Amino acid sequence: MSRISVRGFAVASATAVTTVGAVVGVASGSTPAADDNNFEATAADTTLLADIPAGQQAQVQTASLTQQADAQASAADAAAKKSVEEAARIQAAKDAKSKKAAAEDRLEKERQDKKDAAERASRSEIRSASSFAQQGSYTVAQVQAIARQMVPADQFQCFSNIVSHESTWNYRASNPSSGAYGLVQALPGTKMASAGADWQTNPATQIKWGLSYMDGRYGSPCGAWSFWQANTWY
Repeated sequence: MSRISVRGFAVASATAVTTVGAVVGVASGSTPAADDNNFEATAADTTLLADIPAGQQAQVQTASLTQQADAQASAADAAAKKSVEEAARIQAAKDAKSKKAAAEDRLEKERQDKKDAAERASRSEIRSASSFAQQGSYTVAQVQAIARQMVPADQFQCFSNIVSHESTWNYRASNPSSGAYGLVQALPGTKMASAGADWQTNPATQIKWGLSYMDGRYGSPCGAWSFWQANTWY
């Protein structure tokens, strides 16, 4: 049979032995003499668990269980704190992502608003064919200046590319074999009469008709230029 002696207070729980002071296990009956001497020396300064009054034993056991409960509660608190911190980190990342997306949306909207405003300003500056006083003749530079005032700024280069290939900006250019005529080589030239009776001599009337044709058939001068590049005609 074994006995357990304790220095100070000791408690045996279901899973461990908690020692307040020092715990010494001694097996009686088969211990060598040297061990008996050590036991005798130690026993003088120890208190057997059996010698502790039952009430005090209960108090010691209760204290041990309380310590275990406190340790478990501390571990639970630490886990809960870690969980809260992780949730806060994830939420902060989501908030930052949302703010970034909102900022990018605002910047994109501002860019689009500026672009729209520029296009509106450009359209407001476009002059109609009737606003140009007719002349007896026009130089290439004069015809191009009229076109710049009639064609939207973002479409002018495409319009210019087509006119350069079709007539080299000669508003009286004529193709005797096909009957095409003018800056945009309308085929036949009489089609341009829908833009004005002076279609043969007024580059503004020809530009007006050319713009209408390109917008109606290709969506824009740039749409017409894309088709021209693929087919060398439009």
